[in-house]
Amino acid sequence: MNALEVKNLTKTFDGIKAVDNASFEVPEGSVFGLIGRNGAGKTTTIRMMMNIYLPDSGEIILRGSKVGQEFKNKVGYLPEERGLYKKMKVLETLLFFAEIKGVNGKEVQNKAMQYLERFDLINRKDSKIEDLSKGNQQKIQFISTILHDPEFVILDEPFSGLDPINTNLLKEIILEKKQEGKVIILSTHLMDFAEKMCDHIAMIDHGKIILNGSIKEIKGKYSRQNISLTYEGDISFLNNHPIIEKMSDYGNTTGIKVKEPKHVQELLKLLVQNNIIVKYFNANDISLQEIFIELAGKEEDVLEKEVSNV
Repeated sequence: MNALEVKNLTKTFDGIKAVDNASFEVPEGSVFGLIGRNGAGKTTTIRMMMNIYLPDSGEIILRGSKVGQEFKNKVGYLPEERGLYKKMKVLETLLFFAEIKGVNGKEVQNKAMQYLERFDLINRKDSKIEDLSKGNQQKIQFISTILHDPEFVILDEPFSGLDPINTNLLKEIILEKKQEGKVIILSTHLMDFAEKMCDHIAMIDHGKIILNGSIKEIKGKYSRQNISLTYEGDISFLNNHPIIEKMSDYGNTTGIKVKEPKHVQELLKLLVQNNIIVKYFNANDISLQEIFIELAGKEEDVLEKEVSNV
């Protein structure tokens, strides 16, 4: 069952379509990723879902009914452009945002203290927001997003500005919320995070949804004849090799697509024969990053052809 359905959303600014007829479904109890490069239309889509922007056309359906004001009351929203009252104190800020959502009292104060402890900020509870580092302000904003225990948690680029330890803590809490049955909508350009955390994704590029579905089904569809390789040595001999369709270097790993399934074993044999130290060889595996580059690249080709024909 779907918690939310986005149907044919379109939004134009100054004659440019920021979001172009976007449709996707967000299943109940899932971590859903809206992914794509910066400027692809993710934030505009989120803002239309939050009724900050009105769409030119299209609609958002919440559990069978068109979204209204009640949706905002069920949501914890972390916007891309963070906003806290600089002169307010930390604990005061958290309780203020909880009260706006109709939650107050001793229980929410205890929960706020627990989160501050967890984020190693308990000794800053009486500090002014302006006296915190940007990273710590980010943590306060995240706590304020989830403190009132919303049914939906919408996070726009939540990992921006966080160190690895706090990034892991955020991921941990997001997955805890999923276990509690919450719906998490995660907007990010970081494909690796989306791949590890999300159950379903919609991939957006130039305002258009170019891929939509469960991670498992998508990777199953695109992974045929793909190898994820980590190695030591020089594999330049594979360039223009007759069994290789495409190679993509991602730094720590290389994605290789062979022309036919039988070429997977031939590739492994070639690597061994050429004294390549194979540290990781995973056949029929492909990353979201590789899928995005494949699809967005095709999209770019189409756009270039359209321009050249004008």
